[in-house]
Amino acid sequence: MINRTIRALAILALPMASLPAQADLLDLALEDYKPVSGVSGSLKSIGSDTLNNLMTLWSEGFKAMYPNVKLEIEGKGSSTAPPALIAGTAQFGPMSRPMKGAEIDEFAKKFGYKPTAVRSAVDSLAVFVHKDNPIQCMTLQQIDAVFSRTRKGGNDKDAARWGDLGLTGEWANRPISLYGRNSASGTYGYFKEVALFNGDYKDSVKEQPGSSTVVQGVASDRYAIGYSGVGYKTADVRIVPIATKPGTKCHDATAENAYSGDYALARFLYIYINHNPNQALDPVRGEFVKFIYSKQGQTGVVKDGYFPITQVVAVDDLKAMGLKK
Repeated sequence: MINRTIRALAILALPMASLPAQADLLDLALEDYKPVSGVSGSLKSIGSDTLNNLMTLWSEGFKAMYPNVKLEIEGKGSSTAPPALIAGTAQFGPMSRPMKGAEIDEFAKKFGYKPTAVRSAVDSLAVFVHKDNPIQCMTLQQIDAVFSRTRKGGNDKDAARWGDLGLTGEWANRPISLYGRNSASGTYGYFKEVALFNGDYKDSVKEQPGSSTVVQGVASDRYAIGYSGVGYKTADVRIVPIATKPGTKCHDATAENAYSGDYALARFLYIYINHNPNQALDPVRGEFVKFIYSKQGQTGVVKDGYFPITQVVAVDDLKAMGLKK
């Protein structure tokens, strides 16, 4: 499902995806954000830790234009977004996965309409190893055998040591140390669905409260492996290229491979809002969404290490919210 969505984006993004530098990925058709008068109020964002830094960047840029706007950000996991939107304790619900059917149903049961999804950025969920680790490629089936006790991907045996993945010498007999997110995280759920083929995690996975702590754990543990958003990469870790199955080409977690759908763990990053389709969106939320979809907002996406959406996607989503004619 996710990769089909990313492939749809690829058709729109090919001209910029072919550019070599990440800074050049910005769609030049994106419009500059122009401040308007009469925007003030308080907003709260509750949801994905993956989007925490990005929400902060957007918030800072927005408040620079609107000093009378107060925006509070709380990132404890994607699963906290739907209840907060339903309860009205948050106006924005960032999620690193799409809402589940049950979450949408619960929302619709209260309000009589579905929540609105803002496709704010594109992410490659990366598999990280220590910078000294020589592994060159992993298949999804191998990743499943490393992290999952059920091995629904079809690998014939468990992968508990680096030698099980083909490493030799000092690495061969070293146990693989596992780092991951906790169950409140949308990244946890997405990785479980795609990389673990909806299987179950091993009990030995060291669950972390945030994306950055996963990467920090891998950076400090020579024989570790973990998963997190590509935007959290540091100089102390490496991103492992991934193949969808044995015998197929490995692909790096680059923007081009995310847009094309060749990278198996590419996904949209969403922000959900409560928007009654029969009413206009209030000015403060409407302008914040416009800012996200502007050239300034998507520059923040690139700055945070993620991949920007295109003007075509921006126009489609803005039209759906009645923000663009």
